[in-house]
Amino acid sequence: MTTETTYLAFDRDPAAGILHEWWTGLDQNRGERAELRRCRSPDEVVFTPAYHRLRTTLLNKGYRPNIERLALVAGVISQVRNNTETGKFAKLMAAKKEKGGNSPVSEIRFRRLLTIDSPAELYPVMTRLVKLTGGTAPLSDLADGLYWWNDQKKKFWAIAYYEQIV
Repeated sequence: MTTETTYLAFDRDPAAGILHEWWTGLDQNRGERAELRRCRSPDEVVFTPAYHRLRTTLLNKGYRPNIERLALVAGVISQVRNNTETGKFAKLMAAKKEKGGNSPVSEIRFRRLLTIDSPAELYPVMTRLVKLTGGTAPLSDLADGLYWWNDQKKKFWAIAYYEQIV
């Protein structure tokens, strides 16, 4: 007997809807959001009930998420205060608030981000970057980027970031 596994893409429904509903649910349970925000690594996130609620919902919908990558997503997404619904997080990191002003994320910091490979190293950097954008992010794009963080995703983020700068 074979089990069909659904490809997990947070930038498409139904995974995007599951993520958004879970994130919105954190507003009703601020204690769980606070617990996630205190986590310093994906390993710590795995020990929280909120993470397991997201994981179980995804499992029930036919997804088989990677434990560490999903923990990365859950922990970083818990830092988001405002969901911009659409757009690219990389563009948001580069967007200047005023003409002649600075980007929330400097080019040097962004280039360091692109050198990171492991979820454990990516976690503290991304939580800081979400804070630098004022807690604003497009949930689906951010989650998909974190979950599928690889050389190809880094190239897409670099293109989006530098298109905004230039």
